[in-house]
Amino acid sequence: MDDNSLLWGMLFGSFGLGYFSYGKKQKHTVALACGIGLMAFPYFVSDTLWLLVIGAALMAAPFFVRY
Repeated sequence: MDDNSLLWGMLFGSFGLGYFSYGKKQKHTVALACGIGLMAFPYFVSDTLWLLVIGAALMAAPFFVRY
C-alpha cells in the first residue's frame, strides 16, 4: 500500500460516512449502501487506479440509481 492509495482510501471513506449518514437519515437505501461500500472497499483494493474507478462509481451511483 502506497501513500496515494492511503490518501484516496481516506477520502472515499469520509465521503462514505457522509453518504451513510444521509442515507440513514433520509431512508435512501442506495445512498446508505454506497456509503457502506465507500467505507469498506479501500480495505480490499490495493491498486490506486482500481481504487479511483470503484470509488468514483460508488460516489456517482446515488445520482443515477433511483429507488
